[in-house]
Amino acid sequence: MADRTIRGVDGGGGADAIRTFPFPAELSVCGVGMQVGPMGADRTWHADAPLHRVHRIDFHVVMLFDGGSVRHMIDFAEYEATAGDLLWIRPGQVHRFSRTSEYHGTVLTMQPGFLPRATVEATGLYRYDLPPLLGPDPAQLAALRAALAQLRREYEDGTTLPLSLHTSVLRHTLTAFLLRLAHLAASSAEAARRQGDTVFTLFRDAVERDFATRHSVSGYADTLGCSRRTLVRAVRAATGETPKGFIDKRVVLEAKRLLAHTELSIGRVGAAVGFPDPANFSRFFQQHTERTPAGFRAELR
Repeated sequence: MADRTIRGVDGGGGADAIRTFPFPAELSVCGVGMQVGPMGADRTWHADAPLHRVHRIDFHVVMLFDGGSVRHMIDFAEYEATAGDLLWIRPGQVHRFSRTSEYHGTVLTMQPGFLPRATVEATGLYRYDLPPLLGPDPAQLAALRAALAQLRREYEDGTTLPLSLHTSVLRHTLTAFLLRLAHLAASSAEAARRQGDTVFTLFRDAVERDFATRHSVSGYADTLGCSRRTLVRAVRAATGETPKGFIDKRVVLEAKRLLAHTELSIGRVGAAVGFPDPANFSRFFQQHTERTPAGFRAELR
């Protein structure tokens, strides 16, 4: 299986490229851009991406657990899932399977381009602000299990319909499941609070766009056309932290990704996230992680 690269700081290849493992299309049914089936210890995306190592994928993964507890790392945060919980990992996020946990349940993988744009927007497939761990109530869980079971039946039935109709049925059935999943994510108190706060939403989007070049809270407030006090109040209401803390957390996450997935020097990683001076970057990283950039990289290799 070929893998895709996301270009590094200088736009070149080689040591400056982040490898991202693609959807395992050759394992899908009739080339349909999704898979659904039981979780298994032997599952892998790519021969060079053992699941217990930190790796990055360019497709969606939804895991519905029948047992637990399972510890799973997503974007360097540990999540503990038990029976009835779901984990939703989105394209571009880094994650790692636990060596010690046993994964039991159903896993769904899907390519970003398999669903039409309207469905992608309606289901919030790229709402990275939403937590990956979801805990449905009994009624929601029963509905999600039924929808996923129906999706699996349609996925495995490759004989009763022509390929074009089979693909259409899969898209519609997948959409029904994802709409339920999206409703679960959006109905949480935290998600509803974030979604309803326009100032925070605009700030979050601006940080995602500019974090590598802009770290000033006042600069973001000026861009959004609001006072610094208004921005502080909105971010605290949505996240419980300060705007500076929110910005720093995003910068640290990107630095961790680059340290984990590239051979860039420490200085170039710092430059990529807005620190031209390597010493300043090292101090910043150690302040927020209690580890040096070199120490963090060494732990993952």
